[in-house]
Amino acid sequence: MDTPENKYYETFAFGDSPELADELLALILEGRKTATVSVVLEDEVAPKAGDISLVLDGSGNPACEIETVYVDVVKFRDLTWDMVKLEGEDETFEHWQSENRSYRTRDASRRGYTFSDDTLITYEKFKVIKAVRNR
Repeated sequence: MDTPENKYYETFAFGDSPELADELLALILEGRKTATVSVVLEDEVAPKAGDISLVLDGSGNPACEIETVYVDVVKFRDLTWDMVKLEGEDETFEHWQSENRSYRTRDASRRGYTFSDDTLITYEKFKVIKAVRNR
């Protein structure tokens, strides 16, 4: 039998605050957010198609399981609107870039890397496979 330690590629909440986690989770459960971008550091395991992750809400409660269906690694500068609009968060590419630069700068400070337009970004498409509890 799978245990939580080995069933999931990752257990996490999207974003860097409880409020953002709940906002992004709502987009996922509505079907509007079907992609994400992240920085995978050298000592971390990169996602791959078929990975199952447990998404938490802003309070740390299990909310849904997602399956990674596609992964690509590109420089931040090479991300396109067609790619990132699947994140479901922004109305324009310019707004997405501004918000994501701000988030990546906070993330880089917290995790100890340097962010630039040349930073390698892991672009991941996913699908919800199971709601864990009623929301």
